[in-house]
Amino acid sequence: MPRRPSGTLTEAELRIMQILWEKGPGTVQQILDCLMQKPALAYNTVLTTIRILEKKGYVGHSKDGRAHVYLPLVQQMEATRSEIRHLVGRFFQNSHDALLLNILEDRGIAAEEIARLREMLDRDGSSNPHPIQDSRLHEGKDQ
Repeated sequence: MPRRPSGTLTEAELRIMQILWEKGPGTVQQILDCLMQKPALAYNTVLTTIRILEKKGYVGHSKDGRAHVYLPLVQQMEATRSEIRHLVGRFFQNSHDALLLNILEDRGIAAEEIARLREMLDRDGSSNPHPIQDSRLHEGKDQ
């Protein structure tokens, strides 16, 4: 059984994981070919980053002849949730409410996104013992 992923992903690690999630398993060279970076990264840089991802539990490998073929051990949604848990713990004192309120206070949030959040909260409110109550989600609802 693969170990539970640890730590958060750096930008370079995330780019490699996104390639593995989108394209599937690949060799270092195949991953390097998918990285659209200027200037191009060195083969050893990509290999080192993949080895770090292996130590963190995000990536595994199998042998195909002499080559190692790397594959994601963690689904993208699991990695996303792990990053969100880290964010909530680090910046919001483990308060999901504080994170959501911060998002709602961001003036860049679109009305469609607020409507989707409102719909999700209305649908999920009955099963959640602590539904979020915030007037900004309910403004103009009965209009």
